[in-house]
Amino acid sequence: MGFSALVASALCTFLLPLLLFLAAVKLWDLYCVSSRDPSCPLPLPPGTMGLPFFGETLQMVLQRRKFLQMKRRKYGFIYKTHLFGRPTVRVMGAENVRHILLGEHRLVSVQWPASVRTILGSGCLSNLHNGQHKHRKKVIMRAFSRDALQHYVPVIQEEVSACLARWLGAAGPCLLVYPEVKRLMFRIAMRILLGFQPCQASPDGEQQLVEAFEEMIRNLFSLPIDVPFSGLYRGLRARNIIHAKIEENIRAKMARKEPEGGYKDALQLLMEHTQGNGEQLNMQGLLCSPNQEKQLDMEVLEQLKYTGCVIKETLRLSPPVPGGFRIALKTLELNGYQIPKGWNVIYSICDTHDVADLFTNKDEFNPDRFMSPSPEDSSRFSFIPFGGGLRSCVGKEFAKVLLKIFTVELARSCDWQLLNGPPTMKTGPIVYPVDNLPTKFIGFSGQI
Repeated sequence: MGFSALVASALCTFLLPLLLFLAAVKLWDLYCVSSRDPSCPLPLPPGTMGLPFFGETLQMVLQRRKFLQMKRRKYGFIYKTHLFGRPTVRVMGAENVRHILLGEHRLVSVQWPASVRTILGSGCLSNLHNGQHKHRKKVIMRAFSRDALQHYVPVIQEEVSACLARWLGAAGPCLLVYPEVKRLMFRIAMRILLGFQPCQASPDGEQQLVEAFEEMIRNLFSLPIDVPFSGLYRGLRARNIIHAKIEENIRAKMARKEPEGGYKDALQLLMEHTQGNGEQLNMQGLLCSPNQEKQLDMEVLEQLKYTGCVIKETLRLSPPVPGGFRIALKTLELNGYQIPKGWNVIYSICDTHDVADLFTNKDEFNPDRFMSPSPEDSSRFSFIPFGGGLRSCVGKEFAKVLLKIFTVELARSCDWQLLNGPPTMKTGPIVYPVDNLPTKFIGFSGQI
């Protein structure tokens, strides 16, 4: 082969792909610039859009909070990026988030990534809009009223007490608490929300549901490609396992006239409401007492003010989800920038907590900061662990009750030591401890 042939071969092998890549990058830049609304005089927020077609999704998925912190340091409280196949503006800070959350149905509307919509289903509350969302939320809130929560308290306390007894009786120098807590919370959810009784789920069957739920959550934010072994495929398969079990439970409930266990679970309340109003129950739309001296109820729990502050401080430092997704219904102005119509908007919960001027010594765990005055009263969008506005989490009061009961039972039943010290937390997509929290427990008897 002659010299000219070698040069031509080298050009085809190395130079041509490079030129094609550079051309793609240039076209990508032009596309990103052209998506700006020319009728609005304001500039787009600062930021980068990443690689052609892929955007910055891979960096965000792999680096998570490290990637987001780098972006915040470089671009501030509002910046543009390209995530999950769409141009996106990420927003943080109480005033900016307030503008987004209070603009629901007027400036923005909920729109989660395609993989989330596919796995959760179009009938899920988080995917409904306008009147449908308002009606469905009103129905679901019946299952989280104060009266309903009062009925749930003894069941939660029973499960927590039994779990702590197992932990104290476990052999070995330590217990990996995080997977154990996940199993406990899932078991409580199955009983309280879906009416599963302990005898209905064998350990193997319960573990299968726990693993299916974790697999579904793990693959919520994945590429919207439903092929074998893809994240979306695995997420849908896990969802179908859970749906099959719930459907089996619904059939059993419809065959019974009276609820088991002496209380009505959330699913029972929703079934009664939908049947009483002649509505159909859409599967994708739902998702022995302790001794009297230890009995908790809503009145007692509401008096535990400092316990509530401990829970709030925990949620401030580690909110359960990092943020929420919206889509701009029209080109809107935010803090000197434009967000074009059709762009995704992500409001950040964790970053909003991090940058809130309301909190001093932000890295310090200090429940006293929530004693008085309450941050929610003076600046309610500085503290948004459950979101805010029309789409705040429907189960937030249930979550607070559950966390209070767990905290009380843990504090009066045993002492404990985190063997690795304060945990390192990661997000994927929910917050979790990297080391699974190896813990040593020491039992004692105590009162509230």
